[in-house]
Amino acid sequence: MEFIKEKYKKLSVLEKQKYIKVIKDRFERNLAKELNLTRVSAPLFVTKESGLQDDLSGIERKVSFDIKKDGKEIEIVQSLAKWKRLALKKYKFSVGKGIYTDMTAIRRDENLYETHSIYVDKWDWEKVIEIKERNIEFLKDNVKKIVNAIYKTNKFLKIKGFKEIEINKNVFFIDSQKLLDIYPDKTEKEREYLITKKYKTVFIIGIGNNLKNGSPHDKRAPDYDDWNLNGDLFFYHEVLDMALELSSMGIRVNKESLKKQLKISNKEERLQYKYHQDILNEELPLTIGGGIGQSRLCMLLLGRVHVGEVQASYWDEENIKNCEKQNIELL
Repeated sequence: MEFIKEKYKKLSVLEKQKYIKVIKDRFERNLAKELNLTRVSAPLFVTKESGLQDDLSGIERKVSFDIKKDGKEIEIVQSLAKWKRLALKKYKFSVGKGIYTDMTAIRRDENLYETHSIYVDKWDWEKVIEIKERNIEFLKDNVKKIVNAIYKTNKFLKIKGFKEIEINKNVFFIDSQKLLDIYPDKTEKEREYLITKKYKTVFIIGIGNNLKNGSPHDKRAPDYDDWNLNGDLFFYHEVLDMALELSSMGIRVNKESLKKQLKISNKEERLQYKYHQDILNEELPLTIGGGIGQSRLCMLLLGRVHVGEVQASYWDEENIKNCEKQNIELL
């Protein structure tokens, strides 16, 4: 693990725990105010047959188990992208209002390193929109509000005694194809790093569709985000000299984009699920939503070099030994 040691401020385990609490409490309030959200409770698992599971890039194995009483197969959620849309209908939210929740999950296939853990903790959020708001400018406006919530949280940390890092609240927006045009000989991760190091706060638009090189910038499940109206939010993480992805979000599929993306992905069999039928029959509200990494936000604002400094999770011997060698204390 390589990091810029002169940028790394030593904190005790107790100090980290204190600041983690400050960040999470303050950011929740800021996010709810910026996006007009109400906090709700959310499930840890769903039935396989419900169609509510988020398949992420489509290759991750779910953590599942069967119920003793009726034998139903249950899956730990990988995200709440689909569940939230149903919740907005169930709770009868009107246009411009929405929900957020603490989402925890287990992603067993994650590679374990500085920014990745098998334990996922996010703020998942979703709100109802009008059909006229299904456009790039509306997406950008909501990204700016999230960044403003992060910026305000960072300022509050200073009041609580932590020397704040620098956050650029001016978001640089770029389409994934334009990013490829600028760096045609670079990989996706290299492109993310170069553009984020230059502009500090970056939102890459358009994740899921194939680009001119024949591949998507990154993979996305075909049945929640509209691939033309979504994106990923990155911040330059100085202590690790890297682009830290903090959020994936987007305007959700309508019936046209759902059918198109399922066809492209050869996943049209999903149309039999009730969730997908509800979208086709326009029985679910049009929405925008996403997830914001809790541990990654703490990593960013506290200048941490390993996600294990801000969350308690499983780590293999290689990670443990590397951290011990660098005198980095994991929770």
